[in-house]
This record gives sequence, C-alpha cells and structure tokens, in this order.
Amino acid sequence: MLKISNKVAIPDAEIEFHAIRAQGPGGQNVNKVSSALHIRFDVRASSLPDLYKERLLRLKDRRISKDGIVVIKARRYRIQEKNKEDGLLRLQNLIKSVMVRRKPRKKTLPTKRSEQKRLDGKTRHGLRKALRGKVDYT
Repeated sequence: MLKISNKVAIPDAEIEFHAIRAQGPGGQNVNKVSSALHIRFDVRASSLPDLYKERLLRLKDRRISKDGIVVIKARRYRIQEKNKEDGLLRLQNLIKSVMVRRKPRKKTLPTKRSEQKRLDGKTRHGLRKALRGKVDYT
C-alpha cells in the first residue's frame, strides 16, 4: 500500500514492476542481474480520487504517457530493493505534487528610487564606454 495522504492510498495491485538490466558501471553484475525497475501506474484505471486523476492527466510530464500511464525508471542503486523504494518514493512525490496549491503571484512595480538607481547606472556605464573611444589630438 503506497500512502499518498491520510485519506488516499494506492493498493500494491495497481502498481506494476518490471525488472530490467541496469546501465552504467557495475562490473560483471550489470550483465547478469536485473537490478533496475520500470514502475508502471495506470492513472485512469486506478482507485485515486477523480481530482487527483484529472490533475495528473493534465500535468505536462514526460513520465506520463498519452494513455495516462506513469512510467518511472528506477536505476539509481545497484540493489533492486533500493531501486523499488526509490521508484515508489518518486511516484508518491509526483502524485503529491499535483495537490499542492501554488500561491498566485502579486504584480509589483519598482520603486522610484530603484528606477532612478537603474538609470544612473546606465548613464555611468555609457560615460565609461564613451571614454574608451578614439582620442582626437587635433
């Protein structure tokens, strides 16, 4: 059971695990042992509340296919159990992230002092550049 919040949890039967061979360093082990995992979770067929499903499907994330299947590749560790924990944690964080309300941005204007400071800086910069020009000796 993957716990998302106090009221929302995903049963283990809804999450598929496919063991694959990992890439990268690992010596002979990398050719023999399937320590990496593909974790697949079908959002549409899940028991998640409709609000979670809707927001997950609207999310622009490369891990979510057009069919509504979340695929997480867990291959950070050399041990399959650790990769499973890591993948489940990442799935949990992805689902939790859709329920976070972002604070709306307040539009602000720069202060008069900051405007004046910016313009003064531009003037100084322009004068410095003007002094770098060719000198007329006539």
